[in-house]
Amino acid sequence: MTPLAPHAWSTVWCLWIVAFLNYLDRMMLSAMREPIKASIPMSDAQFGLLTALFLWIYALVSPLGGFLADRFGKRRVILASLLMWSAVTCGTALAQSFEALLVSRALMGISEACYIPAALALVSDFHRGTTRSLATGIHMSGIYAGSALGGAGGWAAESWGWRTAFLVFGTAGILYAGVLWRRLQDAPPSATQNQKTAAPPLLRLQAWRLIGPLLGSRGFQILLVLNWFWGSAGWCLGAWMPAYLRDHFQLSLAAAGISASAFQQAAAFAGVLLGGFLADRWSPHSPRSRTLLPAAGFLVACPFLLLTASTHSFPLAIPGLLLFGLARGIFDANHMPILRQIVDERLSATAYGFLNFQSCAAGGLLIYAGGLLNDARFGLGVVFQAVALSLLLLGALLLLLKPAPAHPAVPAPPQREPVLS
Repeated sequence: MTPLAPHAWSTVWCLWIVAFLNYLDRMMLSAMREPIKASIPMSDAQFGLLTALFLWIYALVSPLGGFLADRFGKRRVILASLLMWSAVTCGTALAQSFEALLVSRALMGISEACYIPAALALVSDFHRGTTRSLATGIHMSGIYAGSALGGAGGWAAESWGWRTAFLVFGTAGILYAGVLWRRLQDAPPSATQNQKTAAPPLLRLQAWRLIGPLLGSRGFQILLVLNWFWGSAGWCLGAWMPAYLRDHFQLSLAAAGISASAFQQAAAFAGVLLGGFLADRWSPHSPRSRTLLPAAGFLVACPFLLLTASTHSFPLAIPGLLLFGLARGIFDANHMPILRQIVDERLSATAYGFLNFQSCAAGGLLIYAGGLLNDARFGLGVVFQAVALSLLLLGALLLLLKPAPAHPAVPAPPQREPVLS
């Protein structure tokens, strides 16, 4: 068993709170649809554009954010990201027009894009053996907790007003950035250097020397395609499920927001811990444990999510939400560990940034399409049926993926150290 570096578990718990705030701040908007539209008039397509624009900006900046983390240190990037998106969350409370909301969501996308690649790479730097999936899963459970409370944004909007809710949680993030500055550390060199390959440190490599081999990897190309469909499914359900439950089952604003997130997030919370634990226990016997577990989860969830998108009985819709959340958790616990089996570890944040680009760009497109279809009275049920069928493709892609336990080293630079491009 690979010994853990100092602060390995304390780093996970420090980042858990940041992950919680990250998704809480971004997810509140979807659950506050009605009060925001009452305060700032807009169509469903325009409301969908708010989240779509966030995702498109988030997607475009993610590869750069990941590269900055690999190049300048993950701790610095995490701290800067937290401080910036918390300030933007406070600023959202001051928006008085649709255009101002668009600007705030664009800034939110820029500031949040750097966090997830850096944080997941940092967790993997500290956890290099049979604790990697569980440590990743614990960190990701903070995302689910934030998403669940973000789904209660409808309740917060009804109780406090939507502007007050943004102001309160943005201020909390600014205060926690001060705490994190004192406690968070980068992994020590002995925990991040690959002694077997003796590859040169990232600071001495030109960007093009890293990106070329990364994009040319067959395993990474499969992950790029997989993340396109995963982003379409996950982001669309997160953005439009509260509206679907409210309109289709005649639930109240608060009940729809809580139901849309609570069932999924509770199951995902269990899945991310169970999936991480099982993959770690299985990994010494099979490197494919981290791909086979989420593949099984997606294939099982598909028919039940189809039922959620088709039924007119709310109790019959619940199993699909639960099983989708469980499959999501199992996949998220193993996403970065799979990636670390394919790419050079010094490039893991950059590589995850490219995966974020794929998933968020696809999610933004489908979210906007959902708003257009709803405005045209086709209904969101049709969109969710397509999302359910995409889970079959996700399972198949994971079965095709055969991560290798080792990866080739990135080629060394010339003798004269070039300026980083």
